[in-house]
Amino acid sequence: MKSLKILALLLAFTASTAHAASVTGTVTYDGKIPKFREIKMDADPICLTHHEGAVYPQTLLLGDGQTMGNVFVHIVSGLPKKDYPAPTEPAVLTQEGCMYTPHVIGVMVNQPVKILNPDGTLHNVHAVPKKNAEFNLAMPKFRKEMTQTFTKAEFMFPMKCDVHPWMGAWVSVMDHPYFMVTQADGKYTIDNLPAGEYKIEVWHEKLGPQQETFTVAEGETKTLDFTFTYPPQK
Repeated sequence: MKSLKILALLLAFTASTAHAASVTGTVTYDGKIPKFREIKMDADPICLTHHEGAVYPQTLLLGDGQTMGNVFVHIVSGLPKKDYPAPTEPAVLTQEGCMYTPHVIGVMVNQPVKILNPDGTLHNVHAVPKKNAEFNLAMPKFRKEMTQTFTKAEFMFPMKCDVHPWMGAWVSVMDHPYFMVTQADGKYTIDNLPAGEYKIEVWHEKLGPQQETFTVAEGETKTLDFTFTYPPQK
């Protein structure tokens, strides 16, 4: 009987997503690439042991063809108004090499966020939101992980380390699951959208947001590419 119930749930889920729509695309960069100053980690020799060469800020992550990573892509409007359950699987933010990875992260309200310290040195995890509760917690070398949650939706606030001032990440707490962060190949896909009209936004920490409105039918995949320019075009 239990197996029949599981099968029924799987069939219901398959039926609900079989005709779902998607939006996909690639984010690229157009313009002169700024020269970033090398990060000097001499204050903590342990940080240096994790890197063989020079380390630079994660502000502009480019791939082949100047595709862009660390761009946050999310649906702004058009979604059904309902409560979306938070994943029980934690989002993971690691401090490996005295750098936050990922540099940009999206989580859902009340989703566990597991913060890791594999470096064998002291870190101080300092979240600076405006709507959620701020926390500022030490992670000595023997404290390998801790878990935090955010209870309110809040778009993009900084996470920093007070011990290593070059360390920084951006966190967005979402009330729906229709978001992702691009890797260096610049590609994104947001699946399982009901048919309808939506507004999508791509956000970069220095180059700002861009938005587009699109309409998708059942089973349709819409392609929307975005380009960031520097300096911004007027």
